[in-house]
Amino acid sequence: MRNKFAEVLYKFSKKDKKIRVVAADISPAGKMAELSKKYPNRFINVGVAESSMISMCAGLAMRGLKPFAYTIASFSLFRPFEMVRIDVGYQNLPVVIVGMGAGTVYSTLGGTHLTQEDVSIVRCLPNFTILNPCDPLELEEVLKYLCTKNKSPCYLRIGKSGEKNFTSNAKEKWVFGKPRKIIDGKNVCLIGSGPIIRLFFDIVKELNLKKIFPSIYSFHTLKPTNEFEIKKIFKKYKYIFSLEDISEINGLSSILKQVAFDSKFKGNYKNFSLQDKNIKNYGSQDDLLKSHGISSKIIYNKILRSIKS
Repeated sequence: MRNKFAEVLYKFSKKDKKIRVVAADISPAGKMAELSKKYPNRFINVGVAESSMISMCAGLAMRGLKPFAYTIASFSLFRPFEMVRIDVGYQNLPVVIVGMGAGTVYSTLGGTHLTQEDVSIVRCLPNFTILNPCDPLELEEVLKYLCTKNKSPCYLRIGKSGEKNFTSNAKEKWVFGKPRKIIDGKNVCLIGSGPIIRLFFDIVKELNLKKIFPSIYSFHTLKPTNEFEIKKIFKKYKYIFSLEDISEINGLSSILKQVAFDSKFKGNYKNFSLQDKNIKNYGSQDDLLKSHGISSKIIYNKILRSIKS
């Protein structure tokens, strides 16, 4: 996804002189390297100075430019949080803060590089939007929106590398704020946010063999909340399962549970979220997710048990 991010920004930079990328200690590679060479005044690497990165982007936005603050997720948000909140959020400036490798992606580097709390925190910040695309193709749609239409502070959550595309033949087009149907099914609904949606696609064929044909949705916009569209999903499906590489507190599951309560949902809802624990597992991302109770096998078995009960 970081390659797609660089590719799309480079493409838009050739057309739009207002786009700026301010990075913190990330060496430009691929299209990002091309952007820095071809437009040296549009790419700035501040080094290990994340607070300066955010404040600089706020200043650029005040001059009418379109800045993207870009680095590893934990350092794009947690370290410079005061500047995120005051310089960008309080002044309602259209700065896009890009958290690369969000969630449990950097599993082998421990707590300093994990961001299970990021969405929980940003959802509390006034004026901010939160976008969490599920694959490189959806990220491209998100960036088109951010480069042409965005007018508010935004936290863009992306993966790192090697993500597959799941939306090539999606049933619905990407629309800001609207949960996007990728596969059309019946009775069972799987709602995922971000690249972790891959675990749903790992099990969909096995579910089909059991005569279970679920719909799969990408919940790419975590703020603002489109309650109208969520209520439509609750009316349509009896069994709903959500999946996120985000804390169980104030993330996707919290959004869905609140709307389920408000709409008096009478079906069966279960969520797969990161637990409210600092789990010290330094293995692969799948190892860490499994410690949080998330894996394709666990999800598959829980879906079967829920439907049979």
